Amino acid sequence: MSDLFDSTSPRFGLPLLFAGQAQKEAFVNEAHALTDMLIHCAIQGESETPPADPAAGDTWLVGEEPTGAWAGQAGKLAGWQSGNWLFAAPREGMRVFDLATGQDRRYTSDWAAPATPPAPVGGAVVDAEARTAIAALVAALQQSGIFAAG
Repeated sequence: MSDLFDSTSPRFGLPLLFAGQAQKEAFVNEAHALTDMLIHCAIQGESETPPADPAAGDTWLVGEEPTGAWAGQAGKLAGWQSGNWLFAAPREGMRVFDLATGQDRRYTSDWAAPATPPAPVGGAVVDAEARTAIAALVAALQQSGIFAAG
């Protein structure tokens, strides 16, 4: 262990190498697998239970009450790499693309995706309804991080 560095990177806990360290390939491979999972992250969806037959590279958002191999990993990203699940804790501002819903999710103390605002349905006072619809659209864009929260 070096006095200059911790044993893992500060943001995502990627394992670091040190002089004289045995089996460095295991640490390097784990770091590469986590990096592969996190760069331009796309998730298959959110689930409480690991899929029975995941494909190599599949990544999932672990639900609030996980079971099986995901027990104790709520809210983390779970990536299937080399026949094992790797877990990564989210960081503030992290974004993932949810392939199941076709939308971005953002982590700010919890995972969130913007809700679709209701469409105007017409009425006697069109101006008031249009203003409500525009306000809902702006709120959804703020929630997704496109606009700053006001």
